[in-house]
Amino acid sequence: MAPGHLSVREMREDEKPLVLEMLKAGVKDTENRVALHALTRPPALLLLAAASSGLRFVLASFALALLLPVFLAVAAMKLGLRARWGSLPPPGGLGGPWVAVRSSGDVCGVLALAPGSSAGDGARVTRLSVSRWHRRRGVGRRLLAFAESRARAWAGGMGEPRARLVVPVAVAAWGVAGMLEGCGYQAEGSWGCMGYTLVREFSKDL
Repeated sequence: MAPGHLSVREMREDEKPLVLEMLKAGVKDTENRVALHALTRPPALLLLAAASSGLRFVLASFALALLLPVFLAVAAMKLGLRARWGSLPPPGGLGGPWVAVRSSGDVCGVLALAPGSSAGDGARVTRLSVSRWHRRRGVGRRLLAFAESRARAWAGGMGEPRARLVVPVAVAAWGVAGMLEGCGYQAEGSWGCMGYTLVREFSKDL
């Protein structure tokens, strides 16, 4: 499917259930890899071992004492990712949420934007997800190009000295990171837990 067969417009209210399912599916695709990455770091392994040792004095089952901390840690991480990225943010100063729509009318991607936390930070992508049935067909790049055009228009309207777009990417989402680097974005920051990166932030001056 060529990008020219796609249009981007604001989401209609009747499309919200479909868009939410798309976001949740996108989070589900990466959460297991993010959890595996986080829980195999040495500090996390040390904490899990300590928790298991403590539970052995409380629980009669060695296997339960070993598996319970891992299960709770994975569940907490998944719930955190779903709460952060699996829901739709309210419309902000940049409008939206936006959806990519095929000429047939099928919604195949979603995008949400928000202003940066302070003046000069530019705009941020808060949600970017493509339906698994439409990946590797230019939908992500089309949404990204639309996000850049919105960020430029918003910066001009606000009198900002420069237009800039920041895109957070989960550490396990190598395909998204590769797409951003191919579009001229550079990794500039990150956040995580216990000194280990879980999300990288890519930015580009427009």
